[in-house]
Amino acid sequence: MSGTFSAGDLRRMLSRLRDVMAGVGAVQGRLDKVVALIAQDLRADVCSCYVMRAGEVLELFATFGLSQKAVHLTRLRVGEGLVGEIAAHARPLALADAWSHPQFVYRPETGEDFFRSLMGVPMIQAGRVIGVLVVQTKEERPFNDWEVETLETVAMVIAELMAATQVVKREELFQSEGNATLHVRLAGAVLHPGVGIGFAVMHKPHVRIGRLVGDDPVTEQYRLHTALNSLRKEVDALIDSSRDNEGDYGDILEVYRMFADDRGWISKISEVISSGLTAEAAVQKVHDDTRLRMMQVNDPIIRERIQDLDDLANRLLSILSGGDKRTELPDNAILICRSIGPTELLDYDRRKLKGLVMEEGSPTMHAAVVAKALDIPVLAQVSGALSRIDALDQIVLDANAGQVILRPSEEILELYTAAVETRTKQKAGYAAIRELPAVTKDGMKVSLNINAGFLLDMQGLAETNADGIGLYRTEMPFLAMPTLPDVAAQYALYKQVVNGAKGKPVTFRTLDVGGDKIAASSSNAPEDNPAMGWRSIRLTLDRPALLRQQLRAMIKATEGEYLRVMFPMIANVAEFDAARRIFKLEMDRHLRDGGRPPKTVKVGTMLEVPSLLWQLDALLKRADFISVGTNDLMQFMYASDRGNTKLANRYDTLSPAVLSVLHEVARKCTAANVEMSVCGEMAGNPLDALALLAIGCRNLSMSAAGVGPVRAVIRSATFKELEPFVLNLLTADDSSLRERFRAFARDRGIAVA
Repeated sequence: MSGTFSAGDLRRMLSRLRDVMAGVGAVQGRLDKVVALIAQDLRADVCSCYVMRAGEVLELFATFGLSQKAVHLTRLRVGEGLVGEIAAHARPLALADAWSHPQFVYRPETGEDFFRSLMGVPMIQAGRVIGVLVVQTKEERPFNDWEVETLETVAMVIAELMAATQVVKREELFQSEGNATLHVRLAGAVLHPGVGIGFAVMHKPHVRIGRLVGDDPVTEQYRLHTALNSLRKEVDALIDSSRDNEGDYGDILEVYRMFADDRGWISKISEVISSGLTAEAAVQKVHDDTRLRMMQVNDPIIRERIQDLDDLANRLLSILSGGDKRTELPDNAILICRSIGPTELLDYDRRKLKGLVMEEGSPTMHAAVVAKALDIPVLAQVSGALSRIDALDQIVLDANAGQVILRPSEEILELYTAAVETRTKQKAGYAAIRELPAVTKDGMKVSLNINAGFLLDMQGLAETNADGIGLYRTEMPFLAMPTLPDVAAQYALYKQVVNGAKGKPVTFRTLDVGGDKIAASSSNAPEDNPAMGWRSIRLTLDRPALLRQQLRAMIKATEGEYLRVMFPMIANVAEFDAARRIFKLEMDRHLRDGGRPPKTVKVGTMLEVPSLLWQLDALLKRADFISVGTNDLMQFMYASDRGNTKLANRYDTLSPAVLSVLHEVARKCTAANVEMSVCGEMAGNPLDALALLAIGCRNLSMSAAGVGPVRAVIRSATFKELEPFVLNLLTADDSSLRERFRAFARDRGIAVA
């Protein structure tokens, strides 16, 4: 095939494949013709099609060249043999000598003794591997990239055609659920708390492609670019509508809009159209290829952007196919999906949407951020949601306890209806004290601030009447972009943040990401432990241009305003000194160029690496403020991966060890007259907030949802009772003091929700 098989040959082969699969007769007979045709056109001795069955087993469904007796007999588990390896990693394999590969498994019934080389590619449909397509030759033949790409294109076409003809019916892939009349509970991860009671609506993001092979590439290119223009107009309309909505999520859509203009993405689709596919099929193929490459990346933030790519591809496919994107919902709808993009979520009537359940998903995915802005309960990583929930099933989504209840009894419905009413009353109570200060009964005041990472989070300032932004995560809006934006783009964002704060202070944390998230990084090698690897200040000190550009934008954006800059992951005083020197260089440059100075300037650090505790005295002579990041500090203190569910409840922030460390930090900060705050999850938990108040912390920063409950608990407590109770427990032997604190609060009528 190499050197003689042209794009025109590929188009003709695809056309013949389409005719065979669209013809009459049994599916098996058509598949037999397909593999024979592929072997003939690719000048291979063997072509075999393996199809995924229940239990992640690959079954030989059709072959040309191997023994016909092996069809429907030969089966390989995912990960077993070369075929299983291709399916497991969703990556092609091209081997001149397949027998020498360590994963090779010989199956005598196939009669493949005489075939040495092997080229195989995954068959992908709707983002999932549904089979493997393999060609083999007798001689040891090296396969080139063009041949692999050709087979990938063929596999993509066959996968779509197989799905359309239902070679394997969906119900075959799932096992019986037993008694369908009993209620079932599915567990998941809470992305936004709340309770929703309603009826399941299945989100169907994958658009079925009706026509795969194009007759005229020029016409298909025109259709693509027309659809891209429509896509951009739709996103622009969503951006405009977001400005009038109570949930400001316009910056999410702005980042999404950048995807639609990505030249590399559009160029790849155009190239595939030139090979003979329709615009729809080309969009699907490039999307599947990109999605699978991103799935190989271990970093969760990079993988989270897959939902945005799914959203983009599905919306473009819908435009190309002329489909209607908006789905009519029942009055109380719980949306069920594998994952969802931000614009797909916005296509639904948010007045009727009472919850979102996903099989995938993560806290910083854009759809979750939009759902949070709209106050929609979200539960993610719910295994089996799509296979076990049917359309219009009545369900209860308990995104407080992290569970979905299917087929709830009358008793369960009554219980959760009461819970919804209680939650509504609680929110009304928090709203009633919104304008009141967070001060104890005996006059001890606490400053309550919110954490933010997107412009939409800024609305939390007004909603909660918080004192400021205690932590603005500057990396969040740009993690989806291929490179860190230039100074002008960063300035525009930071200026919007400052304006949105309306005179309240904002603490900007400099870039807190790993090297694998910055395209400018020259190191693509995976790290064994990225949480303690080349990230945050370590990266930006090694790449000072990144830090200088970011500081330059911050300084310019805060002319005449408060400027608070915080460096993350500082492990020793020398790192803080180096970072502060870079800050001074940029401030001097700004003033030298005629820029106006900020109203006030404060430079501080996160305290999240334990080594810094032993240099605290020296640090307090240099830093204007310290913010304790309890999430990382906790996991480093206990050598406990906070993402490991097996360790989730083993170590508690309300332990004598953690509280003793924080008490010592607070004591030294007070003595040095240096402001101390806590900005981890601990700050937003009402019970934890009481403990922090008792050990000397007067500044807390949390998610906006935590401000109301924490304000209520502080206003119902008496500091003179609280302080001695907590300090006396610092020497206790308990691994957790939580139940003691809960009993203390209950006995004294403190409003812990």
